Amino acid sequence: MSDPGKADDLLAQIPEGGRRGPPPVHLWNPPFCGDIDMRIARDGNWFYMGTPIGRKALVRLFSGILRRDGDDYFLVTPVEKVGIRVDDAPFVAVSLQVEGSGEAQVLRFATQVGDEVEAGAEHPLRVALDPDTQEPAPYLHVRANLEALVHRNVFYQLVELAEPRRIDGRDWLGVWSHGTFFPLGPQD
Repeated sequence: MSDPGKADDLLAQIPEGGRRGPPPVHLWNPPFCGDIDMRIARDGNWFYMGTPIGRKALVRLFSGILRRDGDDYFLVTPVEKVGIRVDDAPFVAVSLQVEGSGEAQVLRFATQVGDEVEAGAEHPLRVALDPDTQEPAPYLHVRANLEALVHRNVFYQLVELAEPRRIDGRDWLGVWSHGTFFPLGPQD
């Protein structure tokens, strides 16, 4: 990018088209052009040069060219790759729809950028525990090495749906989606 501080230059390189879903950023291998002052906060808000990006359509556009390589996050176009900062996960699962029950249950999540994801074998749920506070942080795999932090209100909905199940000699509470059981925490 001629000036890594200009998000407009990056936007101009995103291919247009009637394609549904995000572009195939996993297939693009452009040169790294440096970092830009863009950050995704833990609450899912996007910032550019310290200022919130208020246009949802712009955030949605940027979210479609987001890629994670190792622990680093990038916005990728066919001709360049720029680094950005992500405080936790780039997406936040802000709503949940439930269909069915038991093993036939399907959990459909929506993110703050409009992605819809059904939890299952290809989109697992996981819960990480803070090593100091033991507070749970639930995550949902969205796409290609990118996760959504499950919003606290949505996590409470999951807890209300939780069923007990014995796994490897230990009792767990968890939820079903697309025939897969996802442990939320040990049952004490």
